Amino acid sequence: MTQTLWLKNPLAVFTANTSDARGGILIRGTTIIELVPLGGQPVQPVDQVFDATKLVLLPGLVNTHHHLYQTLTRAVPAALNKRLFPWLKTLYPIWAGLQPDMLHSATQLGLAELLLSGCTTVADHHYLFPDALTEAIDIQVQAAASIGSRVVFTRGSMSLGEQDGGLPPQSTVQSDDQILRDCDRVIGRFHQAGDGAMVQIALAPCSPFSVTSELMRQTAALAKQHQVMLHTHLAETFDENEFCLQMFGLRPLDYLESVDWLHDKTWLAHGIHFNDEEIRRMGAARIGVSHCPSSNMVLASGIARTKEMEAAGVKVGLGVDGSASNDGSNLIQEVRQALLIGRLRYQADEVSHLDALRWATKGSAQVLNRNDIGELAVGKQADLALFSLDEARFSGAHDPLAALVLCGAHRAEHVMVAGQWRVTDHRLVDQDLDAIQREHRHQAIQLVNRQV
Repeated sequence: MTQTLWLKNPLAVFTANTSDARGGILIRGTTIIELVPLGGQPVQPVDQVFDATKLVLLPGLVNTHHHLYQTLTRAVPAALNKRLFPWLKTLYPIWAGLQPDMLHSATQLGLAELLLSGCTTVADHHYLFPDALTEAIDIQVQAAASIGSRVVFTRGSMSLGEQDGGLPPQSTVQSDDQILRDCDRVIGRFHQAGDGAMVQIALAPCSPFSVTSELMRQTAALAKQHQVMLHTHLAETFDENEFCLQMFGLRPLDYLESVDWLHDKTWLAHGIHFNDEEIRRMGAARIGVSHCPSSNMVLASGIARTKEMEAAGVKVGLGVDGSASNDGSNLIQEVRQALLIGRLRYQADEVSHLDALRWATKGSAQVLNRNDIGELAVGKQADLALFSLDEARFSGAHDPLAALVLCGAHRAEHVMVAGQWRVTDHRLVDQDLDAIQREHRHQAIQLVNRQV
């Protein structure tokens, strides 16, 4: 018989809604079944009690944009201090050498790192399919199962290599037919629809400058046929805007509309360089944007207009982005980055720690069109993170929720996914992190040394 667990009397709680859960939450199976108000007692019978009086309770954080394979190429000397396009040109030849074991190791390490930061759902954008890696999504699904994270794997694609005016080496691109056949295959094999899905598939041409317009249109049609989401990079840099104008005679959003992508099943990575009229159109279409503060800072890309987008109806969430353009995979730290970079665009009273926490939870869930995660509420999935303030960095803090963000929380004490503890006492429950790291370091050295 399934038992009921009461996470009792947390030090503080962020529900991502207006409900009172200061007395804790009740969990049965994979689901939250009751919120207990401050000073209250559960209405339903309780089998187990978890004392949360020294812990801050959050919904599991949701990462809406990542490139897990890039954990293998953090801080590569040749790629340091470069703008986006030169940075890509430096790293593409290295990434062209990816092998199956490398991707498996990178996926495990990245998901583990994110889980330890309180992140329970990860959307990963994998778009490299050299001959040795044609079943990359299969490899990632297997790796994710070993960690226990909830995942959205986006079957990315590149069809325009250097010979056709694109940025990537020819060895990393596929034909439109190859791409569409595999997109159809992985949806059929792995995509789970409905509440509680642990693995979902979305379709994700890498960017306007790495695929044909026809592939963009056909991908949109295939996604509509299967009722899955669409994802791509857009408006990340001024160079990209200029590229779209030169290549298509259109700004990035106009190009997106011309290939049938301007609708509520699309979310975009970065979304920095949009004007007022474009933000209005995105809001009307209920587009989602993954705001990636650290990556945008590392590559000096700019600051996304998060508040204007939200006000217009755009769904805004957070993304860590690839660990070669962030050099970390830590979503609770990204919450702090989102607040701080927001303060460079807006006034101090216009963007708060609660905004940043909302973007990382309910906002990110909305970006992924998930109604079952991102909040602490009855009927939602039991995905949550508990943080301790028992560190020197928090000493003297008076508002626990604000302290998590302002004082720089960097690791969760306990993390639950679908009602199962995946992290306890800062450690993975089911995996040996030291062994994962040893293998990952080995694979990283192998990749960089075998550059093609």
